[in-house]
Amino acid sequence: MSTCRTLLVDRPRTGITVATLNRPDQLNALTFAMFDDLAQLAAEIAADDGARVLVLTGAGRGFCAGLDLADAATLPDMPAARFLEGQERWSRAITSLRRLPKPVIAAVNGPAAGAGFSLALAADNRIAAPAARFNAAFIKIGLTGGDCGSSWMLPRIVGLGHAYEILLTGRLVEADEAARIGLVNRVVPAGDLLASALETAGLIAANSPLGVRLTKQVVQANVDAPSLEAAVELENRNQTLAAGTDDMVEAFTAFREKRPAAFTGC
Repeated sequence: MSTCRTLLVDRPRTGITVATLNRPDQLNALTFAMFDDLAQLAAEIAADDGARVLVLTGAGRGFCAGLDLADAATLPDMPAARFLEGQERWSRAITSLRRLPKPVIAAVNGPAAGAGFSLALAADNRIAAPAARFNAAFIKIGLTGGDCGSSWMLPRIVGLGHAYEILLTGRLVEADEAARIGLVNRVVPAGDLLASALETAGLIAANSPLGVRLTKQVVQANVDAPSLEAAVELENRNQTLAAGTDDMVEAFTAFREKRPAAFTGC
């Protein structure tokens, strides 16, 4: 798996990949090039059968402070067509993690602002350290509160009322409030953050690859399902597909034999 200077990739446990944004002196602010690195990371994880869960975190004190100030300073001088091309590329990088068929866990160790906020939202599970804080910084610099998918993802995580307030004000949401409104799943001591994320990743990776993949897909599809009937119809198809796999036979066999299942993805 590729590694670049600003994005460190490691596999500390079987099936679990940890990607660390590595610009600690800049609170891991994203350069234009780093968006391409994130898109490449998503493509590599998607293509790697051995990668079951992705954990995303930041080096040092920050998770991701948003767009790097030097790159942000060039935005007002960009022709509209060039800005749009860039915006489309940057948003694709973030949403590629949302669309990844494998679960993504964000271990938010510090500030997640602007595009960094959207990056955290793109994860399927967010675990925060007490120093984590979130804000839609774009509204504070004359842009809109919706960026890199935030206007779609945030309401589905915290509800419309909280989403409107966060996106319209750009105010900071501290870790304890984030947990209270469901923006993060839980807050753990800073020293336990990565271990907690790895524990959750391990619980996911212990399940069958197809079962995990279809579960992520069915939740993402059914959050916008037009009816209960439509949601159940998709569930029924997924269950029928999974029931025909060797992994389901293995799961039942392992349960009867009181041992961990050895899934093959078949």
